[in-house]
Amino acid sequence: MKFLVQRVNRAQVDVDGNTVGKINKGFFVLIGICETDTKAEADKLIKKLLGLRIFPDDAGKTNLSLMAAKGDLLLVSQFTLYADIKHGNRPSFIRSGSAEHAEELYDYIVDECRKAAAALAADSPDIHKIKVETGIFGAHMKCSIENDGPFTIDMDSDEL
Repeated sequence: MKFLVQRVNRAQVDVDGNTVGKINKGFFVLIGICETDTKAEADKLIKKLLGLRIFPDDAGKTNLSLMAAKGDLLLVSQFTLYADIKHGNRPSFIRSGSAEHAEELYDYIVDECRKAAAALAADSPDIHKIKVETGIFGAHMKCSIENDGPFTIDMDSDEL
């Protein structure tokens, strides 16, 4: 499983001319799922994502998490993260998960991120509640982002 995390000032996903997901400051996350990926791997990546400290603090050091920076999440499925270009110039997507498996895990990731955001906010009423927005699984999406930095982290469950 792969999460490509981009720190953004704003991000938006449109499908058929309609905005389906939109955030201001936060993480724009492309999610790639292969057939062997599991919920346990998703849980590890979600925990790492929500704890990732890549927002600048008052001293300008990347020291703040998504919640501390009062950021939000925009989660988008992206099977092309498993593109294989070893042979020729046309990518092969044989390593990508089946649509059924990938959609089930993508939905799980979205639900778990929403639950985690609610749980974090429940600990204190003064805490920023992370908004979790999405694209539409399997749709042709137009993604607009303003990458902040740019700052991009490639998270791979095989490397955790």
